[in-house]
Amino acid sequence: MKKLLFVAAVAASMLIAGCSERQQLKKSLKSALEVAVQHEKAQAEVMLPREGEMPKTFEKGELVTANIRWWTSGFFPGSLWLLYEHTGDEELRQYAEQFTSRLESLKDYTGTHDLGFMVFCSYGNAYRLTGDEYYKGVIEQAAKSLVTRYNPTVGCIRSWNTHRKENPELDFMVIIDNMMNLEMLEWVGGYDEITRSHAYTTIKNHFRDDYSTYHVVAYNEQTGEVVEKRTAQGFSDDSAWARGQAWGLYGYTMMYRETGEKRYLEQAEKVAEYLFPLLAERPVPVWDFDAPAEMSAQTDASAGAVMAAAYVELSTLTEKPELADKCLAQAEAILAGLCSPEYLAEEGEIGGFLLKHGCGFYLKNSEIDNPLTYADYYFLEALHRYNSLK
Repeated sequence: MKKLLFVAAVAASMLIAGCSERQQLKKSLKSALEVAVQHEKAQAEVMLPREGEMPKTFEKGELVTANIRWWTSGFFPGSLWLLYEHTGDEELRQYAEQFTSRLESLKDYTGTHDLGFMVFCSYGNAYRLTGDEYYKGVIEQAAKSLVTRYNPTVGCIRSWNTHRKENPELDFMVIIDNMMNLEMLEWVGGYDEITRSHAYTTIKNHFRDDYSTYHVVAYNEQTGEVVEKRTAQGFSDDSAWARGQAWGLYGYTMMYRETGEKRYLEQAEKVAEYLFPLLAERPVPVWDFDAPAEMSAQTDASAGAVMAAAYVELSTLTEKPELADKCLAQAEAILAGLCSPEYLAEEGEIGGFLLKHGCGFYLKNSEIDNPLTYADYYFLEALHRYNSLK
């Protein structure tokens, strides 16, 4: 009897501790959102005169921008919309409208696979929050532009425009990131054959036996044959580049939400399970899980933010209670890390960006230990999803 009472007391103690930690996390998230509002407003003021540009990173004391055709252009307006949703602040809405409008011409752009990032993160949030049919029309046209890159023989949407004249059979590149752009097509509707084919082909060819993913798969576009599997931004062809694993987790969680097809849920669950032990000691992940010791100090806040957003959503979709608890706990661990002073910037510290210690392209020494606009967006999305839990 005493033993049973002791076990019950321990369980109750753990429950109280868990509740206390959760309450503390919610306070930290609330504070992070308050800080984010000031950061984003300050960055918006700096960006207003820079027509045709969007914030990209902060390096050597300077704000670095990119033109609207760079793949990250939709994240800043998307972040403004997410903060407007949280606050109801009309100044944020005005900024969001102004910066979203800069991207309208992208609806006809067929030169990239990243229209989901560029248009849906901006115009998608705009339509969701306003119901303005103008925004919907831009998204629908962008979807038409995106599907021009689909090759039915390969069964995928082309990623990069590589045009390797010396080796044309390797010209059709598909990267794991491309899973993220399927959400816009799913939302518009009418592209089921394309989205399902791309998602299934990626399961078949991108993932290893342990459910880690390659970054790049090259296809022969005449035959659909896989001719190369490699990395671009990871440590090696066989390594697990952290942001690539995050894209996979998020992408298949999203595909299950949109389609209800169990094979996508199963894939997301397997990727989630693969990542748990890799995140156990360091919830904000190293830039590549197989990076050698001398390169493993660098974490990637952007990978952590994407994973956190995915884990929160997966916790609400999986039908396995134990896995749901693990997913939520993992999301909370990542968010706690990102909300800490180690990662969350103080006002004026890094040019209006929110998160420190992102990692763009380690081996090319590009955007190393820098803030990244997409890290901020997925951090805010993760906060929104977590705060929306019942």
